[in-house]
Amino acid sequence: MSMAVNLAALSRLRDAMRMADAQVMLVDSGELLAWLTGYTVSETMYRACLVPLTGEPWMVLRKLDEAPCRRSSWLRDIVTYDDHQDPWECVAGSLMARGYQQTYLGADTHSYGMTVETWHQLAERLPDVIWRPMPGISDRLRQVKFSYELDALREAAHIADRAFLALKEQVKAGWRVRDVAALAARIFLSEGADTGETGPIVLSGGDSGFLHAQTHEEQLCDDDILHVELIPKVRHYSARLMRPFIFGGLSPARQNVATQLIAMQDAQIAAMKPGVRACDVDAILRNAVLKAGLRAEYGNVTGYSLGLYTRTPRPSDFSHCFTPAADWILEENMVFHMYTSAAGIAFSETVVVTEDGGVRMSRLPRAVIVV
Repeated sequence: MSMAVNLAALSRLRDAMRMADAQVMLVDSGELLAWLTGYTVSETMYRACLVPLTGEPWMVLRKLDEAPCRRSSWLRDIVTYDDHQDPWECVAGSLMARGYQQTYLGADTHSYGMTVETWHQLAERLPDVIWRPMPGISDRLRQVKFSYELDALREAAHIADRAFLALKEQVKAGWRVRDVAALAARIFLSEGADTGETGPIVLSGGDSGFLHAQTHEEQLCDDDILHVELIPKVRHYSARLMRPFIFGGLSPARQNVATQLIAMQDAQIAAMKPGVRACDVDAILRNAVLKAGLRAEYGNVTGYSLGLYTRTPRPSDFSHCFTPAADWILEENMVFHMYTSAAGIAFSETVVVTEDGGVRMSRLPRAVIVV
């Protein structure tokens, strides 16, 4: 990342700090660390970036992680501890050494790093600090994407496209579901994805319960529907794309479901413009699916935020998602995973919000893939 981009991210964070009356921000969300500093690491031991309203931010982490942090990040002030030392003591000591023992300290109380244990440990060591809770700030700051983020998401979407085309050419009846997943993983790695993690590839059935199934041992036969969701990451940024593979031919009934779902989702994507309420975008698809009788009920979201994913317990970002209760407003260059499903058939797209409506990052045709 360029220094200009880092300064823009830092400016967004400091604007939020002023709104919350925080003099220093404790950044321990894996995604926000990567977005702000260019470096992130797992929570094997506590680590954080401390950002003052003025002056240079600093990182506190294991000595073992110092070298990769210096290679990846623009930060110059890095405080380390050995594995036998107390990480919270090191964080507290770094604040006190810089004169912030009585500061107003901002913290994202929704961050996976800010556990009850972490808060207790830090509060005990910093008794004069006044905490400024900033719940959800780690996600909100990252919703509107910088140009380099959009570039990474497009790269990831094009890897998904190439993987789908390869699966279409090679997958045959008689393969195990596991064989399909293995091929997708190999393509991801050869095409430049960060990892071989594919996303759900499972036999489908019903309206939505199959979307998060995890079985891989079944053998594919005629009349099966194989649900394929590919989630390649490039520089931590994940694009996502779903298509159904139908074996042995496409019946008129299944074609009818697919045609309707695609048309309904196309209308939803076209409405994704700045200034539109998320619940209104959601209603375009949800109400159409229910009115057409494609589903008896529609309990899940119709889309959610996409962007940067690191090692956290959360594989998807629901901080901004599309439901009947979603009253937030779309902004230009937000990116979402928009998906819909019925009768075992699912389609999804990675979509960026523009003045002219939503734009798909994938180039893959919107159609059932018949094997």
